[in-house]
Amino acid sequence: MIIDGKKYESIWADENDRSRVLVIDQRRLPFFFETRELCSVEDIYNAIRDMTVRGAPLIGAAGAFGMYLATLEITGRTNVASHLNNAASYLISCRPTAVNLSWAVGRVLDRLKGIDDPELLAETAMNAAFEICETERENCRKIGENGLPLIREISERKGGKPVNILTHCNAGWLACIDYGTVTAPIYLAWEKGIPLHVWVDETRPRNQGARLTAWELGKQGVPYTLITDNAGGHLMQNGMVDLVFTGCDRATRKGDVANKIGTYLKAVAAFDNSVPFWSLMPSTSIDFTLSDGLGEIVVEERDQEEVTMVEGYHDGEIIPVKICPDDARAGNWGFDITPARLITGLITEKGICRAEEESIRNLFSESTK
Repeated sequence: MIIDGKKYESIWADENDRSRVLVIDQRRLPFFFETRELCSVEDIYNAIRDMTVRGAPLIGAAGAFGMYLATLEITGRTNVASHLNNAASYLISCRPTAVNLSWAVGRVLDRLKGIDDPELLAETAMNAAFEICETERENCRKIGENGLPLIREISERKGGKPVNILTHCNAGWLACIDYGTVTAPIYLAWEKGIPLHVWVDETRPRNQGARLTAWELGKQGVPYTLITDNAGGHLMQNGMVDLVFTGCDRATRKGDVANKIGTYLKAVAAFDNSVPFWSLMPSTSIDFTLSDGLGEIVVEERDQEEVTMVEGYHDGEIIPVKICPDDARAGNWGFDITPARLITGLITEKGICRAEEESIRNLFSESTK
């Protein structure tokens, strides 16, 4: 994506020093645009855990680069298989909900089986990480193409008046190497001159909508309005939302979707007000081994300080501020599960399908064999 005249992706290898992986530090946005270098498995783990990098496709790519960095830590005394297996398990453990992380790490690990030569290990791992980035980049581009007709149809029906899209959290290019999932059809529609407007949920507790999605849209010139998380239902009741686009961290083969906490409530409001609710995802976010989202998807619980404290910008610094009594206890579930019955459909790189097992199986017949 072009930022201030320069092309960026959300993760890349340093061309001059292949022992360094570079990422945009998303904790600093929108106030500071900074990159962070990652040089070890531990660095990758911490960057995913502290949300320097976040978003299902991106943490998958980061995990893949983590496996590459693991190969650089091999010495003559290293038990290669044990070292790589331990690195894989460690990386996968840092965030349990998004399936892309385990998929990407597992894919690199499979490529490395049977290789003992350190240079060949590193080259193979690096190539696998690049391939995963390219896969996610291309997936998002196709998601944009497949989602565009939905926006165009509403625009034509409204006689060219702006299409109002409500989003939750950030499923933009920052989360997905490039293009984004939710933002891909939005950017494409805007480029093609379709009038639109985006309602951006702030997305507590980390405010990824306010800090990241708003920043992304603003940089691309897309009109948006920041709203509180609880405003979506009111907007839908008053006919101010044409469709809801949300991302996906893990979907089951039956169409249940795990996404940022608060997604389920948006789906309930959309269902009650007959507003189309679409979940946009690459196939790498679908876990075909699972059928029951509520019963089988592990929902990450995070530090309660993300709820009891809020960050803001003041006098040139990002500062934390406490917003509750000192003795307050807080629950902080990172995700919730939206059941398939509330979802209009899934928009993927393969096309669009209903949120039900047969429709998903038909669309992804090769993946489910």
